[in-house]
Amino acid sequence: MTTLPRRGGVLGRELRAMYAFIERNANLIKRYWAWELVWLAYSVVNALSITFIGKASGEITGVAISAEQTSKFILYLMVGTLVWHYLSMVFDLVSEAIQWERWEGTIEYTFMAPISRLTHLMGQAAFAILYGVLHTAVIMGIVALFFQVDLGKANFPSMLLIVVAGSMSFVGLGMLAAVLPLLSPEKGLQMTNIIKALVLLVSGVYYPIAVLPAWLQPFSKISPAYYMLEGMRAALLAGAGMRELFIPAILPLLVTGVVMIPLGLYAFMRAERYAKETGKLKRSG
Repeated sequence: MTTLPRRGGVLGRELRAMYAFIERNANLIKRYWAWELVWLAYSVVNALSITFIGKASGEITGVAISAEQTSKFILYLMVGTLVWHYLSMVFDLVSEAIQWERWEGTIEYTFMAPISRLTHLMGQAAFAILYGVLHTAVIMGIVALFFQVDLGKANFPSMLLIVVAGSMSFVGLGMLAAVLPLLSPEKGLQMTNIIKALVLLVSGVYYPIAVLPAWLQPFSKISPAYYMLEGMRAALLAGAGMRELFIPAILPLLVTGVVMIPLGLYAFMRAERYAKETGKLKRSG
């Protein structure tokens, strides 16, 4: 008589498999640690360069700006820079899942492993979130040494909830983007950068969306980055609480995540089947 595996046993196996992907990606980071330092240095310099624009606002405009206004402008740009860096890392690490497999020559082994595709992608997403938080925290610590910012009004529980909800949305978006390297080994990775650039344009990372052309502004409403940035700035600059942020920021992020993750998984599995049938899975370009 055949006995079915217990649910707890199956769940435990999938969780261990998910952790295996986290551990494997951590080992890849260790292997290429020198390149990671280069990327960290670039990210720090980029964040400082953008934030110094806020400090130079009076010099650029030729108009006297109070210290309070300058501090607010610096914090506005700092939040945009750090949030966008975090979201970019989550998006990149999820969307590049297939490309990394091709680079390492492990794509066939990964797709033959006796685990669900959801476990594979969620393991990749979990690592992306953990590494993104760590990377962004280091940059924030370094940037904070250069600028005096007032965080007395900041609501940190609201910020944490916004980060969690926003991460879900970008994980789903990254899963959808990961389809492109599957379908096009030659140019798929470059196409994911186009998606990221369009999100950057309409999300108000470095400027309010009110300055965009009227026909472009509605596109910001479908960008999860827009809601995350609005929520983070409200929590940091005005101390907005969870109740105040739930309808305008948290709810749209949660809905986007709930919709995008299953949609991304479905699209990825369909693309995987097509890639296997057409011989594009293994091809490196």
